[in-house]
Amino acid sequence: MKLNLEILKKIVSVLVGTKPDEMNCDECFEQVDLFVDLKLRGKHAAEAMPLIQDHLDRCAGCREEFEALLDCIRATTEEIN
Repeated sequence: MKLNLEILKKIVSVLVGTKPDEMNCDECFEQVDLFVDLKLRGKHAAEAMPLIQDHLDRCAGCREEFEALLDCIRATTEEIN
């Protein structure tokens, strides 16, 4: 089987970019509500929870979930006020 050069480049890029303290999607999902809470209170969520920010920067699926949760809570809060 011959490897496609572009696929090989992507694999190497992912391997080189992997950090020893990286979190997976399940770990991110368990803590994303705290991250959202910090954001909504105007705190520096990325500084307080850098592993979550790093994961959201790398993972489109988790970033979409985060943004949806953030938007939902903002909309709910606006309706109450």
